[in-house]
Amino acid sequence: MTEAGQTLVLWDIDRTLLYVGDIDRQVYRETFAEVVGRSAEHLPARGTGVTMPLAIRSLLLDNGVREVEVPRLLPRMVELLPQLLAAHTRDLREQGILLPGAVAALKTVQAQPGYVPTVVTGNLKPNALLKLEAFELAGFLDTEIGGYSSDNDHRPALVAVAQKRAQAKYGTVFTRSNTVIVGDSLEDVRTGLEGGAPVIAVASGKTSLAELQSAGADVVLESLEDVPQLLDAITAVTLERA
Repeated sequence: MTEAGQTLVLWDIDRTLLYVGDIDRQVYRETFAEVVGRSAEHLPARGTGVTMPLAIRSLLLDNGVREVEVPRLLPRMVELLPQLLAAHTRDLREQGILLPGAVAALKTVQAQPGYVPTVVTGNLKPNALLKLEAFELAGFLDTEIGGYSSDNDHRPALVAVAQKRAQAKYGTVFTRSNTVIVGDSLEDVRTGLEGGAPVIAVASGKTSLAELQSAGADVVLESLEDVPQLLDAITAVTLERA
C-alpha cells in the first residue's frame, strides 16, 4: 500500500457479484425495437464484459443498420436503455441471483481500514445502480467514484476515471500500486492490463481459471466464497507494486 494506506478496490458487477440472466438481452431487444422500429434477430453475446455503448453499436450493425445511421441511433438507445431496465426492476429481484460469496466479500472489503471499494463496469451508470440496488449491494460501494461506460466506452479508460474521482474525494493519489480490479471476464483482465491496475480474476462467469490466467490476471480465484483468500490476494498484488 501507499503511505496514505488507502487501496482502491474496483469491482466488476455482472457475473462477479450478481447475474441477471437474460434481462439485459431483453432490454437490448426492447430498446432496438423502439428506436429502430423492428425486431433484432442478433443480440449481444452473454458474459463478454464489453461496454454497453459498444454492445449497442454491434447490435445495430449486426442487425443490418447502416454504419452511417449509427451516430444518430446509438445515443438514443443509450438514453433509453436505463429507462427500459428500470421497468424490469421487479424482474431483476425475482430472476437475478447473487453469486456465491459476493455479499460477504463486499462487506469484508468495505470494513478493511483504508480500503475504498467502488465499481469499474461496462454498465451505464444508471443500469449499474439499478442492478446493485435490486440486490441491496449499493451500500457496500462508493458508487459516486466509480468508472462506468457512461464515462467512456473504452473500458480500460475507466480505471483512470475511477482513480481521479477517488483522489478528488479521498485525497490519495491512486495508481497501479494501490488499485486493484476484481472481475470475471477477459475484458476485466484487459481493463487492468491496459488501464494500469492488477487484476484478481474470479472464475464465476463464462471464462475458465486457465483462460483468465493465460490472459494475464495477477491472481485467479474459483469464487468469492473464500474471503480471507481474496483479502490476501488484494494485499499481495498491491504490495508487489508499492
